[in-house]
Amino acid sequence: MITLSHENRLPITIQYPYEKAIAVERFRGRIHFEFDKCIACEVYVRVCPIDLPVIDWKFETDIRVKRSFTRQNAQVGNSMRSMPKHAIAVQSDEAVVPTLTAPIEMTGGIASYIEVFVRESLVEVIAMEEDDKVRRLNIVVVFLCLLMRLCYGVTDPNDVKVLSDFREGLDNAELLKWPTDEDDDDPCGPPSWPHVFCVGDRVSQIQVQNLGLQGTLPKNFNQLSKLSNLGLQGNKFRGELPSFSGLSELEFAYLDNNLFDTIPFDFFSGLTNIRVLALDHNPFNATTGWSLPGDLAESVQLNNLSLVGCNLVGSVPDFLATLPSLMVLKLSYNRLSGEIPMNFGMTLMQILWLNDQDGEGMTGSINVIGSMTLLTQVWLHGNQFTGIIPENIGDLSSLRDLNLNGNRLVGIIPQSLTKMELNRLDLSNNLFVGPIPKFMSGNVSYASNFFCQSEPDLECAPEVNALLDFLHHVNYPEMLVSEWSGNDPCAGPWIGLSCNQDSKVSILNLPGHKLNGTLSPSLANLTSLLEIRLSGNYLNGTIPENLTELEHLRLLDLTGNNLEPPIPKFRGSLNLIIDGNSLLLLGNQTTSPAAIPVGSPLPGPSSTPPSPSPSSDSLSHSPTSYTPPSPASVSDEVESQPKQSKSSKQVTTVAGISGAATFVAFVTLFLSIYCFRKRKGSLEAPNSIVIHPRDQSDPDNMVKIAVSHNTTGSLFTPTASSSISSSGTESRHIEAGNLLISVQVLRKATKDFAPENELGRGGFGTVYKGELEDGTRIAVKRMEGGLSSNKVHEEFDAEIAVLSKVRHRHLVSLLGYTIEGTERLLVYDYMPQGALSRHLFHWRSLCLEPISWKRRLIIALDVARGMEYLHGLTHQTFIHRDLKSSNILLGDDFRAKVSDFGLVKLAPNGKNSVATKLAGTFGYLAPEYAVMGKITTKADVFSFGVVLMELITGLTALDEGRSEESRYLANWFWQIKSSKEKLMAAVDSTLNNADEESITKVAELAGHCTAREPNHRPDMGHVVNVLSPLVEKWKPVYDELDSCSGIDYRLPLPQLLKAWQEIESNEDSISNSYCYNNNNLNDSKGSIPARPMGFADSLRSTDAR
Repeated sequence: MITLSHENRLPITIQYPYEKAIAVERFRGRIHFEFDKCIACEVYVRVCPIDLPVIDWKFETDIRVKRSFTRQNAQVGNSMRSMPKHAIAVQSDEAVVPTLTAPIEMTGGIASYIEVFVRESLVEVIAMEEDDKVRRLNIVVVFLCLLMRLCYGVTDPNDVKVLSDFREGLDNAELLKWPTDEDDDDPCGPPSWPHVFCVGDRVSQIQVQNLGLQGTLPKNFNQLSKLSNLGLQGNKFRGELPSFSGLSELEFAYLDNNLFDTIPFDFFSGLTNIRVLALDHNPFNATTGWSLPGDLAESVQLNNLSLVGCNLVGSVPDFLATLPSLMVLKLSYNRLSGEIPMNFGMTLMQILWLNDQDGEGMTGSINVIGSMTLLTQVWLHGNQFTGIIPENIGDLSSLRDLNLNGNRLVGIIPQSLTKMELNRLDLSNNLFVGPIPKFMSGNVSYASNFFCQSEPDLECAPEVNALLDFLHHVNYPEMLVSEWSGNDPCAGPWIGLSCNQDSKVSILNLPGHKLNGTLSPSLANLTSLLEIRLSGNYLNGTIPENLTELEHLRLLDLTGNNLEPPIPKFRGSLNLIIDGNSLLLLGNQTTSPAAIPVGSPLPGPSSTPPSPSPSSDSLSHSPTSYTPPSPASVSDEVESQPKQSKSSKQVTTVAGISGAATFVAFVTLFLSIYCFRKRKGSLEAPNSIVIHPRDQSDPDNMVKIAVSHNTTGSLFTPTASSSISSSGTESRHIEAGNLLISVQVLRKATKDFAPENELGRGGFGTVYKGELEDGTRIAVKRMEGGLSSNKVHEEFDAEIAVLSKVRHRHLVSLLGYTIEGTERLLVYDYMPQGALSRHLFHWRSLCLEPISWKRRLIIALDVARGMEYLHGLTHQTFIHRDLKSSNILLGDDFRAKVSDFGLVKLAPNGKNSVATKLAGTFGYLAPEYAVMGKITTKADVFSFGVVLMELITGLTALDEGRSEESRYLANWFWQIKSSKEKLMAAVDSTLNNADEESITKVAELAGHCTAREPNHRPDMGHVVNVLSPLVEKWKPVYDELDSCSGIDYRLPLPQLLKAWQEIESNEDSISNSYCYNNNNLNDSKGSIPARPMGFADSLRSTDAR
C-alpha cells in the first residue's frame, strides 16, 4: 500500500497488487509517499501540468529487509514549482535509495495533475541476521514472484502489432533503443521496452518526446485501447495524423511541434476522458485550414486545449464554453475570425490565448472577458477587436497578464483597470484617448495611442473632455479618434473643427461622417460654439436640452438623421435644420421643413405622404460632394425656404419662366457668336482664369489656374468615362474639375521641352522643369509620343483623378494638365531637390552633401503623414502601390512630398483588400501583393518600412550586385536588426554622429512595417505617432514662421488669407526665402499644402488657348 498526500488534500490510499496505475489527482505543492512493507519496489511519478509538457520522475527503492522492518517513508522536499533542473530532494530513513532517471524541469504551472504507479522489482533479496529457514522462505517467495511475473507479463498481441508498426514507420527507429531480437516481442517486459509503460498486459503510455524521431504514425494507432498518456511532442512526425477515435481512456495527448499535415475529421470522436490535448505547431491542412468539430463537445473532462499555430479557420466555436472542466484555451497564431463567443462568460477558464490571427483577425468587442472572473492570463493582441475595455474588467481579481496590443480598441482607459495588480499590461497600438492614467502595475505599455497628454496622471483640457464625450456618444469613429489627439483642439489637424481668435472651438462641422450614436450633452460645455453641422449621419435619440444654453449658437444642422422628439425650445435667432428626421417630424407631412422656426409647434400628421424633396440632401449625405456653406449662405438658404402657399407657387412659376427665357436667350447668343466665328474660320473658345481650391476641406485656400476649352468649342466635361466623338477622335473624360492648361503655355515655360530642362525619366515619360513668366517654377510630366497604350492613359487619368481629390502638404500638388492631340502633360509643384533617392544613393556622383539623420527623420515623418492622409483621413481610402524613395520629392527646405500616383487604387467601401494586377517596384512589394495580387493599405506600410531601411543604411531596396543574402534589403535587414552591434554596423557611414537611440527605434519600426503578415503591420497613424516624438527633439523652441512672417495663426481664415496676400506682395525676397526655408516642424501636420507664392499671376486669358 502507498499513501499519497499533498497540500490541502486528504491522503489517498493506493493498492498495488502488481504494476497498476494507482492515482491521478490534482496536485500543487509538496507531496508525501508512505511505502507499505515491500521487498523491493519502483515508484514512478509523472507530473502532468495543465500548461506545460509532461515531466517524468522515477524513484527506485532497494530495501534490505530487517526483522524490525514494517514500512519506509520518503518525502519529496521543496515545492514542485521551485524544483531545480535535474535535482530533487528526498528524505528517508533506513535504506531508501532514490534514483532520478528523467529530467526535471517545471516552471510556472498554476495547477497540475500527478500520476503515480508502483511495480515490484526483481532484485536479489538479502536477509541479514536471519536463519536458514527464513532465507529459504525468502528464496521461495522470490521464485514465486518470478513465476507470477513471467505468467502475467505477456503483452497483448494487438498492442505489440501497433508498436511494431510504429517502429516500422520511423526513418530513425534506432533512437528508440527498442530490442530488435525476434524473441523479445514483449514491450511490457520484463524488462519493458524503453519509453513504453504498461498496466498489466496492456500499453498505457508511450513517451518519446524530443527524441528527434522522423516518420509517420500507423493508421491502427487507435487500437491501443488502454492508452492513457501519449507524449510525441518535439519530433518530426509527418504525414496524416491517425484518427484517435475510440481512445476512451486517453487522458493526456501531447502531439505538438511536429510536421503532421492532415488531421482526420473523426480525430476527436470518443475522446471522453481526455484532459490535456496539445496539437500546437503542426501544419494541418495548410491550404484550406480546418475547424474544430462538434465531437470535441463530448470531451467533458478536457482541462487544457492547446492548438497554437495549426491553421484553424472560422470562428471560435460556442460549444467550447459547454466544456465544464476547460481551464486553458490556447488558439493563437491561426486564421480565426469572428467574435469571442458571448457564452464564454459562463466558463471557469483561467488562460485564454487568441492572439496574432492571420488574415483579417478576430473582430468585435471584448466585453465578454469582463465576465470571465477566473482569468489569470488573457492574450488578444494582433487582432482587430473594437469597442472599449469593459469597466467590469476590474472584477477579474486573479488576472495577472493582459495583452491587448495591436487592436482597434477605443475610448478612455477604465479606472478599474488601473487599480489591478498585474504582472504585465500591454495597451499599445490601439485608439485609446483621454488622459494616461496612473497604473498600479509596474510593467505597463501604452505607446502609439491618441492620448491628450504625454505623461501619466495629467488631466485633459475642458474643451478636450467635452469633445471626447462627444466621441463617446458616437462610439468613437476611427477617423476622428486618429485626428483628435493632443490637448489643444485649435493647435493640430482636428478635422471638422474651427476655432476663433481666442483659440476656442467655434464650429463643429462633421456632415456625412457616418456618426452613429446620440448627441452628447457635453457639447454645451463648448461655450463658444457658433455652428453645429452634423447632417447626413446616423444620429438617434433626442436633442440634448442643455444645447439651448449655448448663447452664441446660430446654426444647428441635423438634416438626414434619425432623431426623435421632443425638440428643445431654442432662442429665436437660431437656425434649426432638421429635415430628413422622420421620427422627429412626427409622421408624414406634405411640407419639407428643412428649417423649423424656433419655438413654433411641429406640424401635425398628414394623410398624404411627402414627395421627395429636391433639396441638397443627396449632397449632404455624400462626404465627397459636401461643401460646407458659409454662415451667410446658410442664413439666406434658411430664410428663403419656399412656403407651400398659393402666392409662393405663383412666384415660383414666374421665376421659372423668367429663368428659362434667360437661358434660351443666352444659348441663342452663344450659338450666334459660334456660327459667326465658324464662318470666319477662326473659332476661339472662351478662356478664363479659374480659382481652384488646393484643399477640398478648406475652400478658402486657392490657387489660380489658366483653363482652356477643348477643340470642339464645348467645355471639358469632368466625368469618368471615355467615348468617341462625332469627328472620330477619342474624347477622354476625367473626373478632375477645371485644371486644363494649354500646351503652348507649357512649351514656353519649358523652352519647348529642352533637354537641359529634363529632370528625369519614368515609366510614364519624361519630367521637365519650367518657369512661368512671373518666375513661378513648375514641373511638367510629359507622356512620350509613342506611349499611347491604354495602360499609359489609365495612369494619366488616375493621376489626375486622385490628385484632384486628394490635397495634402506632403502629397505633391497637381496644378494642371493638358490633353491636346497626342500630347498628355501633367503640371506639378517644382521640387528643387529632386527625389530622395538622389541624396541617398547618388550623392557622390551628383556632388551633393549627404543628408543628416535629423533631416532623414523629418523626411520619414513627412512621408508618413502624407500616406496617413491618403489611407484614411480623406473621405475615401487610396492605396499608392508604388511608394519608394524615387517617388519621394524634396523641396528647397528638404521637406518631403509623395509623388507618382499613376498606380493608385481606390479601396472600395467595406472591403479590406483589392484584387489587382501586379504593379509597383520589386524590392518594395509586400509579400502578399507579390504572391497573390491582393493589396491593402498595409502594402504601402511595407513599402514605407523598406524606405525607412534605406534611410538608415543608405542602401537600395534591391541590388543584384550584392550577395544573395543581402540582395533584398528587407530580408537582410530582418536578419540583422535584432543585434544592436550588427544594426549599428549597417548604418549609413555618413551618419557619424547620429542618435543611436532614435536609429534603434526607427529600425524597430521598420521591422514592424515589413512584418510578413499584413495584420501584424501598424497603420500609418501609428507610424506617425512613433516618429513624431523623435522629430520633436529638434523642434525649435519658438515658431520661426510666425516670427519672420508676423502672421497670427489664431486669426479667422479670411483675415489669415489677407495676411498671406500681404506677405506675398512683399518685395523682400531674401526675407521671404528665409521664412520659406525655415518652416516649423509642425508644418507637416496640416492638410493644406504650401502654396507657391503668386502662382499663375502672369497667365492671361489667351494663355489657355
